[in-house]
Amino acid sequence: MRTKLFMIKEDESSEEALREAGKCLREGGLVAFPTETVYGLGGDAMNPSSARKIYEAKGRPSDNPLIVHIYRWEDIYGVASRVPGEARIIADAFWPGPLTMILPRADCVPRETTGGLDTVAVRMPSHPAARKLIEYAGGFVAAPSANASGKPSPTKAQYVLEDMDGRIDMILDGGEVGIGLESTIIDLTVTPPQILRPGYVTREMLTETLGRVEVDATILRSDSGQAPKAPGMKYRHYAPKGELTIVAGPMDAVVDYINRQAVMQMAKGEKVGVIGTSEALPLYRADLVKSVGSRLDEVGIGKRLYTILREFDDEGATCIYSEAFSTGGYGQAIMNRLLKAAGHRVVTVGSQGKVSEYVCQMPDKGFG
Repeated sequence: MRTKLFMIKEDESSEEALREAGKCLREGGLVAFPTETVYGLGGDAMNPSSARKIYEAKGRPSDNPLIVHIYRWEDIYGVASRVPGEARIIADAFWPGPLTMILPRADCVPRETTGGLDTVAVRMPSHPAARKLIEYAGGFVAAPSANASGKPSPTKAQYVLEDMDGRIDMILDGGEVGIGLESTIIDLTVTPPQILRPGYVTREMLTETLGRVEVDATILRSDSGQAPKAPGMKYRHYAPKGELTIVAGPMDAVVDYINRQAVMQMAKGEKVGVIGTSEALPLYRADLVKSVGSRLDEVGIGKRLYTILREFDDEGATCIYSEAFSTGGYGQAIMNRLLKAAGHRVVTVGSQGKVSEYVCQMPDKGFG
């Protein structure tokens, strides 16, 4: 298969490419496209064959649900058998935007799209090209992130091309995405509503809008191994090729531990990478030291994270260490992705540099 690449701009010059991409989706093809979060890999959400093609292209387990993307509110009734009042409330607050709702599945939605579940994940993206593509495709586009399963989600079209060239029909290149982490997922089939995946729309924002909102216990720890209720819940995910370890504790102890480990690993012939914040970056000693941004700018950290993981792959890092981040607010989404990428490999160091905890809970038995 030859994969076509089209540059997309926010003007009328891109209309022909978007129409062609929409036609491709209607005919059962696959198209990667930019959203405000990450690049998505789109197929016809109502076509079981399209869902199977997505799983095949990504190497993704078929029990990992796909998100159905819509471009207008009323289309939610075409994929959900019941739409609770909370859905309209949070749609008014956050749609179009980086929020996905879990709702009861309408019979017309193939189980191939929902990973065999009786629920459906629904999102209305805000990216203009994504919205226009969904419209031209017929209104319902199933799309996980456009990466080979398990790898960091793509924030640029070049990473989509690396993973998907020859596997899909088209790639729409809209430049670097704005947010860089996948959408927040909230389950509206339970009471109170429950966050299954943290993202740009935080628990605090949802609580202010809805009232009581709970958080799935697996967000910051290894899950139970049960069937995933939402994308990215079950398997090791977002992972670089090199072994990633997260180091938590006082900053001076974290820097000291990482530097000592880097020396030992480099002596063994490993190529060591460090993900550090700008506040501590000059203190690290390793082959590759990259700034993920300032701790005062969590949004910037989220936008940079996947790009750094991809850059480490490009540069051959075999052993990677990262600072830990806050688990409140948007920091929860950052840590969720890092923990998945690391297979929950976390080292906690004390103020005297003593390693007080080592956690490795996530079994690497598959990729989501």
